[in-house]
Amino acid sequence: MRKGIIITNAYSTLPSSLNQSLRLKEEFSKFGVEADICPNNSFPVEVSGNGEAIRRIAAYDFCVYLDKDKYVSVLLEKTGLKLFNSAEAIATCDDKMLTHIALTDHGIQMPKTLPGLLCYDPQEPVKESTLDHIEQALGYPVIVKASYGSLGKDVHKADSRAELRVLCEQYKLAPHLFQECIKECAGMDIRVICIDGKAVAAMQRESCTDFRSNIELGGKGSVYELDPELSALCGKVSDILDLDYCGIDVLPSSRGYLVCEVNSNAFFGGIEAVTGINIARLYAEYIVRKIYG
Repeated sequence: MRKGIIITNAYSTLPSSLNQSLRLKEEFSKFGVEADICPNNSFPVEVSGNGEAIRRIAAYDFCVYLDKDKYVSVLLEKTGLKLFNSAEAIATCDDKMLTHIALTDHGIQMPKTLPGLLCYDPQEPVKESTLDHIEQALGYPVIVKASYGSLGKDVHKADSRAELRVLCEQYKLAPHLFQECIKECAGMDIRVICIDGKAVAAMQRESCTDFRSNIELGGKGSVYELDPELSALCGKVSDILDLDYCGIDVLPSSRGYLVCEVNSNAFFGGIEAVTGINIARLYAEYIVRKIYG
């Protein structure tokens, strides 16, 4: 019996997350693969008293890892289980600043980005010189993001020094970054899905009420025709980050396409509905081919 496991976040109750795992399970069954869905709350792997990585789940041929818990993913790989995506790829994409760092020096255009300064003392105020530097480097508005987060959460826009100071204070104890605002693309971007280093679907997302375009925040999706330049760019990004599957958020600016973020576990329900492309089947087919030949 061909068997795989789909590991989801231990706490997520999002309909988009449930749809992701159920759709994959459905498509795997069409290839004769039984896929179990397992929330990541049963401690599937542990470090034994002898210092070994011990897998506590049944024998599976592969794992579709739909969580971002890097400790479990790394330990599962140490036991020999093949993960889609790999633990390293997921960890790199989960940290927005690490994503930008990984893409540097490869000819990939991105919004200008400054790494946030990490503070260890909550009583220590943000320095005026820090605000000066951000203002001079990026101007206003400036985008402030937590390095970890999805669905547009913890992404903010500061239109003034006063707002920037508040956000710097809010995030100074956590990894974060500052980014230039691409004004012509405010409230709009392009989400591209890549599988095996190839762009397979694209959707323009646009919001009339928010500078963020996320569907979960009220953005609306429409079909975007993949052109050779966009396809090549996203394929290159996917290859650099060594991703089996991903969603890449691109800003179509006057400077050309700018890579904004990369999501290793991008939800595909919205783009399936908009484009009619069966993303779940394409991903399941790719995994089956990689594992079983």
